[in-house]
Amino acid sequence: MVFKRLKDMKSNFISVEKSVVPGEQDYIEVDVGGASFGGAKASPARSGKMGIVIENVAEFGDTEKVLKALREGNIVLLKVKALKEKDLGELKRVVERLKRTILAQNGDIVGVEQDWLLLVPETVVVHR
Repeated sequence: MVFKRLKDMKSNFISVEKSVVPGEQDYIEVDVGGASFGGAKASPARSGKMGIVIENVAEFGDTEKVLKALREGNIVLLKVKALKEKDLGELKRVVERLKRTILAQNGDIVGVEQDWLLLVPETVVVHR
């Protein structure tokens, strides 16, 4: 019943493509059409795509550019190795500030390996 309604809705405002990778779960790619990037409407060439920003944090002041990218709806892959080697106390302050902001926006923060953090907005789900 629900799938039939989704199939009917698909023809109205979104295009849905099913992507199957052998040996993995099935995922559905949804073209969101009018997605926005950085507050501006997406161009037809970028329609349905989400930005991934790779940032490096070397001091506490660098968190502002990371938070700006996250507020714009981008996924942020953050390298913290330089700060980790420099000052562990400052790294904890950075992570706490990022965590507070992300939780306020209903996003998620995930440690990837030892030197990377993945920060995602609420529109992205991280499967653990």
